[in-house]
Amino acid sequence: MFVKPAPGRAVRWPGTMRLLKAQGESVPENGFWLLLLRNGDVVQATPPAASAAPAIPAPSPAPASGGATATPEPAEAHA
Repeated sequence: MFVKPAPGRAVRWPGTMRLLKAQGESVPENGFWLLLLRNGDVVQATPPAASAAPAIPAPSPAPASGGATATPEPAEAHA
């Protein structure tokens, strides 16, 4: 669901304590955000057309050293 802080309110993300952006953000539809919505701390909003699709972060650039990249071990190796 897409919400933004109600006028005059500052709302923090649980866990990170980062402020919810004033223009709004997509948040999980869980008890925390539903409670804030019911209490009037956030309001449902329409996402801007440009951010309708969730942004996918770009992958980290490969190391310039030309060395081998780390490969994760199979889960059964840690048993």
